Amino acid sequence: MSEPTTDTADAATEAFVTHRNLLFTVAYEMLGSAADAEDVLQETWLRWAGVDLDGVRDRRAYLVQITTRQALMRLRALGRRKESYLGPWLPEPLLTTPDVAEDVELADSVSMAMLLVMETLAPTERAVFVLREVFDFGYDEIAQAVDKSPAAVRQIAYRARAHVAARRPREAVSAADTREALMAFQRAVETGDPRELLDRLAPDVVLLTDGGGVVRAAPAPIVGAGRVAVVLRGIDAAMSLRPAQVNGHPALVLRRDGKVDTVLALRVDDGLVTGLYAVRNPEKLSRMERETALRR
Repeated sequence: MSEPTTDTADAATEAFVTHRNLLFTVAYEMLGSAADAEDVLQETWLRWAGVDLDGVRDRRAYLVQITTRQALMRLRALGRRKESYLGPWLPEPLLTTPDVAEDVELADSVSMAMLLVMETLAPTERAVFVLREVFDFGYDEIAQAVDKSPAAVRQIAYRARAHVAARRPREAVSAADTREALMAFQRAVETGDPRELLDRLAPDVVLLTDGGGVVRAAPAPIVGAGRVAVVLRGIDAAMSLRPAQVNGHPALVLRRDGKVDTVLALRVDDGLVTGLYAVRNPEKLSRMERETALRR
């Protein structure tokens, strides 16, 4: 195979850079891991760099096709690893910009709650759901990406949509209301006032903690305002709590001795916290550590 010319290489690079954010988001929503999404993008680039661009009609669609296929392979491998994961598994927290929160559909699709729902889909169903429901790709384009017929993709999309709808989190409140609830929740955690904590938690609130078997974490979900409040009151007073935009929604980043210890993402409904997602697995916090350090 002949070496690509400089013009061709420049065109390939330009197309990849132009669509990189889209490709990363597709991979992240399929995998729930920023680190794995970055690996998928590296594989995508290696394959894209060797493509004859003269034969590519739609560069965006072609790049998404490569990314989806690479993500599917990794997703199937990750599924086997998750079977032996210790305790609850949570997605790797992703620091997002305020404009993501303003795009309600995108913010919802990358939220911790929604990513956990998508975890219950089979790999191909997840790919089809992400491409169709989140990014509105056509059935023909999706069919090429998942190596199925358009008719089969329609059926998969229908099943995936129904599956997600039955488990989808309740409709979230506005970003402003959620931020207000976060500030009140942060004050309650910092003061440790049991009454104030209970006032901020829904009666059926659920706390999930992901320590990956490496650091201390609850081995099963903790359910109920009383039980969750007890856990929250146990947070070390020496820890600093700072608000951040994580997975399209407000969250708290807890630091001990200057290092990220926990990322606590919130789900808020009707002004009350209904879901808490505490990521403590150090492997899932390394990216957050780097990115928050740059913004401090």
